[in-house]
Amino acid sequence: MGTSLSSRPARVIDLDAMRQRHRAKRRLIRLSPELDGLEMVYRLASEPDAYYGMPIMAWGLREDGEVVGLVPWMEALTPCHQLDDPEHGCFVGYRDPETEELLETAPPHKALELEHSAAYFDYEETHEVTLIQQLPDTLGTHALCIDTDESPWQLKQVFGWRLYSDGNVEALLADETLIDSTPILPGDPCLYPGHSRHRLVYFFQRRIANRIREQDPATLEALALMVVPGEPAASH
Repeated sequence: MGTSLSSRPARVIDLDAMRQRHRAKRRLIRLSPELDGLEMVYRLASEPDAYYGMPIMAWGLREDGEVVGLVPWMEALTPCHQLDDPEHGCFVGYRDPETEELLETAPPHKALELEHSAAYFDYEETHEVTLIQQLPDTLGTHALCIDTDESPWQLKQVFGWRLYSDGNVEALLADETLIDSTPILPGDPCLYPGHSRHRLVYFFQRRIANRIREQDPATLEALALMVVPGEPAASH
């Protein structure tokens, strides 16, 4: 006997469209600053028994309802659980320094805060990318900016972060020629999104930035290998 064939038409699955819908559900729609000192805990493959802590910059609510901790890491404000590099760091959990409690997911009070604020600030979707939110940087984050292979590195303080309607988060850096008042605040006209002017932007904690400023040889050597392999460290 022959095999009966279904009369239903074959479904054509658009994998690219599926991927775009999945990315849309993962985009950030709201931020909340971390002001209570909670940390991200991570470890390195080279030191499997050692754990390291890094202050969390903010918490982010994704369109699918997930709440993630965010830290300035490499080239972006990065969700903590995306850190999965044995050499640079693998995410372990969130830590409350006061109680020493280790959490696998964001604390409930942050999830509630973000859900309520997102419901209150319910922006209509537009075809153009628009600014949704601005946060000041509270960690003393610095950005190492590179324009071309020939130009020297620029070490700049990060003054804040902007969340856009497409889910992207940009660091706010200052154009020194436009500063007309201090202290610099997130809405000041001298600020610009880092990637709008610089080809590459790498983020560092304040203590690492200070070592770069002090021309610490070990720090500059590690930096040269990480950022532009084979190139000598340039002055800031």
